[in-house]
Amino acid sequence: MAVVITVAQQKGGAGKTTLAAHLAAAFAARRRVAVLDIDPQRSLARWHGLRGARAGAAPILLSDVSGWRLATELDRLRRDHDVLIVDSPPQIDTDAKLAVRGADLVLVPLQPSPPDLWAAEGTLKLAAAEKRPARLVLNRAPASGKLRQQVEAEIARKGDLLLAATLGNRTGFASAFARGLGITETAPKSVAAKELLALLAEIEGIVG
Repeated sequence: MAVVITVAQQKGGAGKTTLAAHLAAAFAARRRVAVLDIDPQRSLARWHGLRGARAGAAPILLSDVSGWRLATELDRLRRDHDVLIVDSPPQIDTDAKLAVRGADLVLVPLQPSPPDLWAAEGTLKLAAAEKRPARLVLNRAPASGKLRQQVEAEIARKGDLLLAATLGNRTGFASAFARGLGITETAPKSVAAKELLALLAEIEGIVG
């Protein structure tokens, strides 16, 4: 049975799809991985299409089933894989609720800015309502800075759980995504890859 990780965030530009892709590629190095793209933009599906043209890339199964068949599809993918990563729609609708309800962990990426943090509140409330564990992930983050410190302090004050591993604002993530690959495949010794692997290890510590 797969561990299901749903990546969710209502605000566009937070890096939801990019995070889902890089996690999938990293997991695929040693596990059977599927991705489920229920975001209407279908960016993860396009990434997967590019990946299919890359000889030697670790296999990842793609599904983009949504709507009334989604619950059944979640069950099917969970049975046949070790890890299932869901790229959810950028709004709280029926599909988003089902994706969160079926998750072992909900990841909420956000850039260190108040609008991103405000947008995350709806997703965190949904996860709480569905009794699903959720974690915030700082994405495209500067190494330091007053705004980042303010956002981190606000997260701590509210009691929301922020993962220690963060992903910096690095061009390597976007470059790898544009090729249908993950940063751990294109630049495995880079700082970006080390950040991604640290995040992966922290996630595995939560979900096993």
